[in-house]
Amino acid sequence: MAKTSALGRGLGALLSEIEEAYDNELPKKGGVEEISLAKIRPNPYQPRKHFDPESLAELSESIKTHGLLQPIVVKEDMDGYVLIAGERRLRASKLAKTKTIKAIVVSVSDEQMRQHALIENIQRDELNPIDLAQAYQELIEIHQLTHDQLSQTVHKSRAQITNTLRLLQLGEKGRKALAEGKITAGHAKVIVGLEPSEQSLMIDSIIGQKLSVRDVESMVKKIKVPAAAAVSFNEPGGLEFALLKKRLQELGYKCGTKGDKLTIEFSDNEQIESFLAALS
Repeated sequence: MAKTSALGRGLGALLSEIEEAYDNELPKKGGVEEISLAKIRPNPYQPRKHFDPESLAELSESIKTHGLLQPIVVKEDMDGYVLIAGERRLRASKLAKTKTIKAIVVSVSDEQMRQHALIENIQRDELNPIDLAQAYQELIEIHQLTHDQLSQTVHKSRAQITNTLRLLQLGEKGRKALAEGKITAGHAKVIVGLEPSEQSLMIDSIIGQKLSVRDVESMVKKIKVPAAAAVSFNEPGGLEFALLKKRLQELGYKCGTKGDKLTIEFSDNEQIESFLAALS
């Protein structure tokens, strides 16, 4: 436990360092420098995988008009520099076709560089939910932290951290759709407990029919209820209504069984007409 606490404090110290860097107070070589863009390599530990093209274009135009207001943070390397913080600003500056960029040069280890990248993105809310979940998971594994300890370190609620980490249970299709903004974190939290094939079906429905989170919650309930109904209503000696009831519920009809009788509830005349059309 002592080891974990010490690691947690170290992570907190790193968070303070990155905040100080933006105030130009991090130990550095000669303050803010103008460095050639061609000499800067991306951070190999960058947790953020997706950058919105429209947002980058807007930042690029701002840099062309007003210049870069906040320097990036780099580490000196044998043949140039490695980016520690400011990937979005670096990409936008390249898009603006500037030759140099304002940068703070710091002396940090590779491990610190990895953690700077994780913390900067978490604190600045720049990660999509999947990248954020992976960043949380990486910090937990690096420092052997509990969810509570990570919560205290990155100043996010424990519930937010736990719920975000659950998104890693999504299948590949779900992760991709969430990372690309085709479904929301709200949608993802509802479908995360489904089987991969059910997740895939729901994702297609969300995208194709532009379903709200409430719509998805309703549909997921219909997927889960029939399974329980098959156990509850398949009584020995009676008629087996389980499959019929499951099908009716999938079509959106409320129904119940008692003995050898099955009843169907209709909410309006339109639903009756729909039912008759299905029979024909």
